[in-house]
Amino acid sequence: MHRPMYRIAALAAALAAALALGLGAAAPAAAATAATQDAALPTAAPAQAPTPAAVARYAAQLLAKTYDPFGPGAAVLVMRGDQMLYRGSIGRADVTGAKPLTADGMFRIGSVTKQFGAAGVLRLVEDGKVALDDPLSKYVPGYPNGDAVTVRQLLNHTSGIRSYTDMPGMMDGPIQRDLTTAQLIDVFKNEKPDFAPGEGWRYNNSGYVLVGAVIEAASGMPWHRYLHEQFFAPLGMTHTGYGHDPDVVARQVHGYSWEGDKVVDARPISMTQPHAAGALVSNVDDLHTWNRALHEGRVLKDASYVAMITPQDKAVDENYGYGITAGHVRGRPMLVHGGGIFGFSTTLNYLPGDDISVVVLQNADGARGGNEGPSELARRIAAFALGDPYPTATPIAIDAATLKQYEGVYRLDEKTTRTLRVVDGGLTGQRTGGQRAKLIPIGTDSFLYEDGFNRFNLLRDAEGRVNAMEFFHEGEGPAVVTALSNEPLPADRAAVELPAPALQRLVGRYEFNGMPMLITVADGTLHAQLGGQPVLPLKAESADRFYPTVVDATLEFTPASGTPDTVTLHQNGQQLAFKRTAN
Repeated sequence: MHRPMYRIAALAAALAAALALGLGAAAPAAAATAATQDAALPTAAPAQAPTPAAVARYAAQLLAKTYDPFGPGAAVLVMRGDQMLYRGSIGRADVTGAKPLTADGMFRIGSVTKQFGAAGVLRLVEDGKVALDDPLSKYVPGYPNGDAVTVRQLLNHTSGIRSYTDMPGMMDGPIQRDLTTAQLIDVFKNEKPDFAPGEGWRYNNSGYVLVGAVIEAASGMPWHRYLHEQFFAPLGMTHTGYGHDPDVVARQVHGYSWEGDKVVDARPISMTQPHAAGALVSNVDDLHTWNRALHEGRVLKDASYVAMITPQDKAVDENYGYGITAGHVRGRPMLVHGGGIFGFSTTLNYLPGDDISVVVLQNADGARGGNEGPSELARRIAAFALGDPYPTATPIAIDAATLKQYEGVYRLDEKTTRTLRVVDGGLTGQRTGGQRAKLIPIGTDSFLYEDGFNRFNLLRDAEGRVNAMEFFHEGEGPAVVTALSNEPLPADRAAVELPAPALQRLVGRYEFNGMPMLITVADGTLHAQLGGQPVLPLKAESADRFYPTVVDATLEFTPASGTPDTVTLHQNGQQLAFKRTAN
C-alpha cells in the first residue's frame, strides 16, 4: 500500500481507506491448536512466463475494465529487463478539451519523489558530505530538538516529527502558498512531536521536507536541481522535473478528482510545498529508466543501496527502508512506493529477482465507484507477468449450518476485531472501523474478499470446532493467526425513520484538510462520499447522528437543528470534523 504516498492528511487518508475497504494487516494473536490445509489459492508459478502479447492483452483488458475512456485515466508500462511487455494508456489528459492520454504523458508522482530524495542523500553520504547518523541540527541549525534527530530517522519515518499534512486546516488554503524551504519548515517545526526520535514509526511528509533541506545544505543548491544534475540528466530522464517549474507544468497532463460520478478539477496546491516529499513530475519511461539504474547498481554503491532497501529499527515492522517499501507479490520480493497528491495517484514497482518493472500513473486522485487504483492494478499485472496471476474466484456452495459455525468475534488486539456474520445467506467480514464485506467461499473453510487479494482460512481444533482464523493480507504470507473469542456478536444498530426535510437540511459539501465529504439524498436515503471513495448509504439513529450501513462509523451533524456547519466522522476512536463549504 504499500505505505505509500504524499498524503492529503495521513489520518484522513487512513480513515478513507477504512471506509473504502474495511481491511488491514492483522495484528499478532494466539495461534490455533490445529492447522488447516491452505487450499484456497495456488502459488506455484508455471515453468514458463507469459509472452509479451499475453501480458499486453491482460493489461489492456484490465485498464478497459477499470477506466472510462472519456474520463481521467492512466498510463502503464510493464517491462521485463529491457523487454517491453506492455506500454499503453487509456482515458483523457484533458477531459474538457477531449485530449487523449498517451504513454508519453507527464504526471505528478507524489510520494514516489521520496525515493529520489533518499537516493540524493545517500549520494551525498557516498561523497562524504553527509553521514546518516548526523544530527538534523547540522543541516538545519536551530531546529527544535534537532540534536536528537538523525538523518537516518528522517529517511525511514522514525524521527517523530509531526507531519505538516496532518495539521488542522493546512490543506484547506495554506497549502496553496508558495513557500521557500525555510518558510515551509517554519510551518511545522514547533509542532509537538508524535513520539521521541527513534521510538516509533509514522509516515511523515515533514521528514522528507527536511530530507530536501539536508540535500540543499550539503550540496549548496536547491534539492530538485541537485537531483537533476546527479540523476535525471546523466540517466537521460528528459521527462522528469520539479512540479513548480513552469516548463514542467506546461508539459504535465491535467489532474482530476471524483465527486460521485462527476469529474472535477483537482484542488489547487503550490508544488513548492510537497518539496522532496512529493513535488516531482515524471512519465512511465523515465521511471522505468530509474528503476533499472537504481536497482542494477548505476545510481548507488552496493552498501548504500542495501541500506536503502533494508528496513531498520522501528521501521522493520512497516517494511520501510529509505523511500522504498519491501513487500511481496505471489511470494516474490517486490520493492515499491506509491504516490497520491491532488489530481494524481501513482505507483512504481520493481521485482528484483525477475527484473520486472510495473509503472502505473493515474491522473485522478481517487477511483470512480469501487474501481481499483494504481497499487492494485500494478499488483495484478505484476503477478500475471510472473506467470502466477491472481486466480478468478470460483465460489463453492457451503450449507447454512456450516456458515453458522464461522460466526463470531476474532480479536486481533485490545482495540481491534474481525467479526464474521451470516447476512442474507452468505458470510460477511467486518474489521473494527471498517466495511462489512461480502466473502466468497473458495474452498473448505476458505474465503476470499471481493477485492480478490485478501483471504483467510478458518482453523478447527481436534474436535472439529472452529477456533481461529489465519489471515493472508493481500493474499501473501505469512498468515496472521487470530483466535476466536467468546465475545457475543455485536448487536446491529437500530435505525429510525426521518422525514424528507430532516434529510435535506444535511445535504452539502464538507471538507477536512482538503478532503471533501459529499452528503446527498437519493430515493429517500442519505448518502455520504469521502474523497474519491464509493458512495455509502446512511441510516439515522437520530436527527443528527447517522451511520453507514456497511461501515463501523458514525456521522454527527452540528448544530442538531437548522443548516449544519459541521459533520464529524467518528471512527476507530478518532474524530474528524468536516466543515461545510457549499450547499
